[in-house]
Amino acid sequence: QVQLVESGGGLVQAENSLRLSCAASGGIFSNYAMGWFRRAPGKEREFVAAISSSGVFKNYGDSVKGRFTISRDNTKRTVALQMNSLKPEDTAVYYCAAEPTNGRPWFAPRDSYDYWGQGTQVTVSS
Repeated sequence: QVQLVESGGGLVQAENSLRLSCAASGGIFSNYAMGWFRRAPGKEREFVAAISSSGVFKNYGDSVKGRFTISRDNTKRTVALQMNSLKPEDTAVYYCAAEPTNGRPWFAPRDSYDYWGQGTQVTVSS
């Protein structure tokens, strides 16, 4: 079973950048697809990005496409979310998630993750 810990959140001005990181322990990291989600105050959880076990396949939510980039380092057991051109509406708690691929190398799902981190707050000021 994998455990996830996010880091890198903080307060940033609009149009600036921030990089989130998620460190995984337990389990075989390369057997998991990884995802990032966010929840803004008063809103439902939103899919941000996902990456397949090898890092080849990636999925992005429409609101972040072209601004955010997901990546992973299987040797370091980490997944990162590079966030550029940040907007105030990107303010949210960001969560890292993991889902076993069960042998599917293309698997980078937009939902249905079994394992979650505690989240890290990102606040974008205008």
